[in-house]
Amino acid sequence: MEKPAASTEPQGPRPALGRESVQVPDDQDFRSFRSECEAEVGWNLTYSKAGVSVWVQAVEMDRTLHKIKCRMECCDVPAETLYDVLHDIEYRKKWDSNVIETFDIARLTVNADVGYYSWRCPKPLKNRDVITLRSWLPMGADYIIMNYSVKHPKYPPRKDLVRAVSIQTGYLIQSTGPKSCVITYLAQVDPKGSLPKWVVNKSSQFLAPKAMKKMYKACIKYPEWKQKHQPHFKPWLHPEQSPLPSLALSELSVQHADSLENIDESAVTESREERAGGAGEGSDDDTSLT
Repeated sequence: MEKPAASTEPQGPRPALGRESVQVPDDQDFRSFRSECEAEVGWNLTYSKAGVSVWVQAVEMDRTLHKIKCRMECCDVPAETLYDVLHDIEYRKKWDSNVIETFDIARLTVNADVGYYSWRCPKPLKNRDVITLRSWLPMGADYIIMNYSVKHPKYPPRKDLVRAVSIQTGYLIQSTGPKSCVITYLAQVDPKGSLPKWVVNKSSQFLAPKAMKKMYKACIKYPEWKQKHQPHFKPWLHPEQSPLPSLALSELSVQHADSLENIDESAVTESREERAGGAGEGSDDDTSLT
């Protein structure tokens, strides 16, 4: 089986901005992403409780473009289980209560594909979607999954959703023992709109920590679920299992944020049900995971 390899030579972070052509990330891109996940300078801690920490970083002061970084300690969850959970698109439909629709579109290489994801935003904001090029790489006992937005000719922006732009989003999973790991989620996304401050605050103080905790619960239940649902089907580990059609990189183009419509939602106020802590983030009911 063909396996991607990553060099271990230290490299400085390479910016994700400014791509002019669609490329599958190389070793340096993965090293750069890892460096940014581990960086501390320039990040402001906004939440730290029960093994979950959240940091934010303003990218440009005149825009609502922020980076967010979440880190969670996972006891009783091996790194490889968390890696499987993040890859398993059928299982995500069970545990990710924010998802509206998600599916893989095509395969690019043994460790890269193109996919679609749409999600619910806190009411009354408009819901968003993205088309992303996703790539992944095992690095010893650790794993990286990351993505950035691309344009696919068969999936233009929809009228009922706002097409957001993932400048760079991903996960670094670091093994800390046979049955434990630490996950870092790093996201730089342009939501294509002027969002009110309460959304940014709620994302870092409530939505991100809750999403991480929900992911942890999903990891605990995954081995039992997977035994009942194609237990040997893991195309992210065995690319020969992939049913996806192949796609040439030339079919894709970079999704530049300035080519999409901006939606001004800066004056939108939080709905009563959102303030009550309900809709939009999903409940803590885990019955769907069985």
